[in-house]
Amino acid sequence: MSEAVGTALRAELQTVYLFSALNPPQFDEALADARCLTLDKSQQLFEQGAPARHFYYVRRGLIKLYRLSPEGEEKIIELVGPSESFAEALMFAEGEAVYPVSAQALEVTELVALNSRHYRDVLRGSVDTCFRVMGKLSRRLRALIEEIDRLSLHNATYRLVTYLLQQLPPGVPTAPNVQLTTAKTVIASRLSIKPETFSRILARLTQRGLIEVHDTNIVLRDIAALERLVAAEE
Repeated sequence: MSEAVGTALRAELQTVYLFSALNPPQFDEALADARCLTLDKSQQLFEQGAPARHFYYVRRGLIKLYRLSPEGEEKIIELVGPSESFAEALMFAEGEAVYPVSAQALEVTELVALNSRHYRDVLRGSVDTCFRVMGKLSRRLRALIEEIDRLSLHNATYRLVTYLLQQLPPGVPTAPNVQLTTAKTVIASRLSIKPETFSRILARLTQRGLIEVHDTNIVLRDIAALERLVAAEE
């Protein structure tokens, strides 16, 4: 289902880094042909190899970006949640860009589809916005490089423990809860861990008294010990 961008959403988009430096005419041009989309759980947004004519801003829900191996095995590249955007880098590609990944909603998701050509035209007249976009893409590139390091240089236990620690907000209590809002199989794929290995690691950490697992709720019983486990691998 799609509909035009309303007044409330326009006000929300004006606070997003992609649009906050634009003057009113530039903002209107950037939103030309923009559409609000609502995807059901498991609904596909686009397939790998499709023409990349739009980029997206997520209002609510969760989008899975993934690739399929020649054998049909799925590898999750990124999970994109509320107030995040994706596919904007493709507007800088030479020639006819295509999506290098597929995108699917993991839950009911509301997002905005924005025309890449219109936005690219706006960037030519807004140096501030251009630098903001390039800065965001640079930070995302650094994050991907760090992830490659984690996936290639560290074992599965390190990757899972690091993920759990990253879910903690600042100033957490001694034994905080981590609520997994995404299926364990999805998290395992994101961390390049086989589901059965993922379960075994959770069981070993539980046996060592470092965590407690209650379905989708994980209690980190000894944060200091978990941090030492990670530090020993670095």
